[in-house]
Amino acid sequence: MAELHDLSPSGGSRREQKRKGRGPGSGNGKTAGRGQKGQKSRSGGSIHPRFEGGQMPLIRRIPKRGFKSLNRVEYQVVNLRDFAKLDGSDVSPETLKEAGLVRSLKKPVKVLAVGDVSAKFSVSAHKFSAAAQAKIEAAGGSVVVIGSSSSDE
Repeated sequence: MAELHDLSPSGGSRREQKRKGRGPGSGNGKTAGRGQKGQKSRSGGSIHPRFEGGQMPLIRRIPKRGFKSLNRVEYQVVNLRDFAKLDGSDVSPETLKEAGLVRSLKKPVKVLAVGDVSAKFSVSAHKFSAAAQAKIEAAGGSVVVIGSSSSDE
């Protein structure tokens, strides 16, 4: 039976590492495959991939546009088709969290109109799309908009 110290890779499956810059007999001595002189032959002498040879870089030639709003409100989105997973007729951020449809109670919830509502739901959320509100009310349900302190300011 073969033992651990007897194991070795099959012949030809592993290639020995080239030792660069170790004399003329190695075939990779002296300049070690880097050619003669110049920036790329020096240690640490590589340029970053975005360098364009001194011409004005692309990122600086293109005009600046837009900005990031500091007051942006990021909503957690719930679709009407997700209400089928809920048991009960009352839908609130708390019940959505229990069902695993939203991650946090700190962020506001927005209801969108993807899918249809068959049952009658009383839905309370921070925001509704117009189509979602129409579908909920058409099914005989009601919509309650929660006044969120983080989104009002």
